Amino acid sequence: MNQFWFAPSFQENRTATDFQIRLVHSLVEAGFTLSSQVENANVVFQLVSDKTRPFRRQHYAVYVIGVAFVSSLDPHRDLLKQFYPIHIRSLSNILIVVAGSLDNPSFVITTLERGAVLLSSQDDSVEQRYQKLTERIAPLMRSHLIIRNRFHPDLRPSLWNGTRQTHSLSYAGEILESWDLLPAPFPMDEYLTPEDMAHVRRLFGIGGLSYGNLSVRHDDDSFWMSASGVDKSRLHDIGRDILLVTGFDAEDESIHLSVPETVTPRRVSVDAIEHWKIYQQHPEIGAIIHIHAWMPGVLATEFNYPCGSKELADEVAKQLAAADDPAHAVIGLKNHGLTITGDSPEEILARVHDRVVRQVPMQ
Repeated sequence: MNQFWFAPSFQENRTATDFQIRLVHSLVEAGFTLSSQVENANVVFQLVSDKTRPFRRQHYAVYVIGVAFVSSLDPHRDLLKQFYPIHIRSLSNILIVVAGSLDNPSFVITTLERGAVLLSSQDDSVEQRYQKLTERIAPLMRSHLIIRNRFHPDLRPSLWNGTRQTHSLSYAGEILESWDLLPAPFPMDEYLTPEDMAHVRRLFGIGGLSYGNLSVRHDDDSFWMSASGVDKSRLHDIGRDILLVTGFDAEDESIHLSVPETVTPRRVSVDAIEHWKIYQQHPEIGAIIHIHAWMPGVLATEFNYPCGSKELADEVAKQLAAADDPAHAVIGLKNHGLTITGDSPEEILARVHDRVVRQVPMQ
């Protein structure tokens, strides 16, 4: 669809209006369509300030880009420390920070997963700066999110207490926690005030941010996967912490899950579509682990597509097909982390434990 919409709050001041006009021109030239109605847009730009409230998503597939305006950048402070609290409070998927005057703007993008990157160069014209911004966000705006869940309370009672495979997921989560790879890839308490940390806990429904996900094949047509937002070092309850993915309906773009009839299930990880495609295309793969870490020299995706998007799943599948051994591969997700395939969670951990570095390079 590739239609975008600007919240009316952009008309509140000249700076926001000028930014909107210039970015709309750049986006239209790149092939996007400005929508007059929010219901038709798959991307929403929201103004982020003390006077505006976060955009309320009417459906899960909308991608929200926050835009905040500041007078200048503090050259002595880390960009993430300056703007990550604003990002968290905005509930945006990504945040664009516009710093400086209308004639000499600087652009910073922050992401929930990794941090911040400065896009602008003082050698670029204003038009070139907007073009760079458009090039950066275009893959995200074109992405197609597959995050709808369909729960079926038909899981066999013999599976309610888990299996050998689900126990291996629990063990792998504990190991990743000991490697310090499951929480946010930066020390949260250094970047957020106690009030902002409380907001994060309410937002994600957990004691802190726990990025990454794990899955293991159950049979030819299904696999167990960690739930979204749960503490991956405490994967215990079937239907709440670990779910059985049984199918993908391309027509209504939904992930199908079999859950116990006695529980109210959590949503499965947003990367379920990626794992589904990998297991379907490579029956020899027994497990997949995704972490927000890096390994030097790995194959990597060309664009930083968002989690849960069809595009990211397709790109990872493309990189896997080019790997020497898809069943035991490490694929880098640009500016994001790693997707690692293997025989089992234990085999994956044993293979990569001395090669993983915590810092993901931003490009």
